[in-house]
Amino acid sequence: MAQVQETIERFRHGKPPIEDRRWRRTLLFLLLIALLLLGALLLDIWMGPSDVARVVTPSVVAQTLLRHIPFLHPVVPKVATVPYADVIVWQERVPRALAGALVGMLLAAVGVAFQSLLMNPLADPYTVGIASGSALGALLIVILGGTAWLGGYAQMVAAFASGVLAVGFVLFITRVGGRISPQTLLLAGVIVGTFCWSLIPLIVTLGMQAGADKEARIMATLFGSLESVDWQKLGLLLPFGVLGTFLLWRMAPQLDLLTFGEETAAHLGVHTERLKRTIIVAGALVTAAAVATAGIIAFIGFVTPHAARQLVGPRHRHLLPTAMLLGALLLVLSDWLARVYLFDIQVGVVTSLFGVPLFFVLLRKQLRERF
Repeated sequence: MAQVQETIERFRHGKPPIEDRRWRRTLLFLLLIALLLLGALLLDIWMGPSDVARVVTPSVVAQTLLRHIPFLHPVVPKVATVPYADVIVWQERVPRALAGALVGMLLAAVGVAFQSLLMNPLADPYTVGIASGSALGALLIVILGGTAWLGGYAQMVAAFASGVLAVGFVLFITRVGGRISPQTLLLAGVIVGTFCWSLIPLIVTLGMQAGADKEARIMATLFGSLESVDWQKLGLLLPFGVLGTFLLWRMAPQLDLLTFGEETAAHLGVHTERLKRTIIVAGALVTAAAVATAGIIAFIGFVTPHAARQLVGPRHRHLLPTAMLLGALLLVLSDWLARVYLFDIQVGVVTSLFGVPLFFVLLRKQLRERF
């Protein structure tokens, strides 16, 4: 009653309710981050090696992009001075930049969900063994030379299947009396993930003897890379990512209640065990898609939820889109930095260089709060 009366008084005096003010603040941050993301995407599409940068100028990039807009295609002239502009800009850089943004969004969304589910600020999409299991399946397809199987979906399907298998084993370990303990889930995830990682050197050894092309694919999967992403891979990523993100978005109100504890959430009508299963399956779907597309990219799903909470607070309807845009921005900028200034080093190395110091800061902060 007190909250209702407060809302009435705010309307009476011309003041918006608290929730409206929160949404206005969130929308302001979303607009700002979206503009920064757009700038980062254009920067990533434009800039490249110095020998290419002299001919692929901003005007060439603008003309190439405008030519692929259906309504503007007839009126925008083709770039005659740069014969390979369409290949460089549209077929190589644009899908790579868009895939970086999408993978960053997906990892950030799973990071938010897992940190709330496990009630652990140090959790991320790779916590419960999904990433290592997915990497194992993706690498097996590479070794077998089956990346073109199932219309190009083979690596994605294998990554998802092995990731779900790893998570299923984790759930089997932690499920006692029909309940899943978040603390035990975290520990079991580390154990299963370590086991999967122990099998990866065997896969790598076999792959090193299988040819240079497979060796490059293996390294890209292990360290995270957007170098080989094209329009086909981007198209394969979209359905998995959209479905997983939709499931996480639907669970946002229940995740808000879960932060108060399982008992409180259950009293308020949340089916906590079903919620856990849904989040884990959705997280496996999204993480597997990200791993199959770009390999292991660490710390995006760990860093961005914390940054988003500082901007918009803990409400998941606000937190999820903000973290997703921040994840996209961080990964696109990391890829730009790696491609332009760090000799096209794997982007996962760059995100780790940024993420490790922040991990230590957050760990020390958590320890100080406990003791």
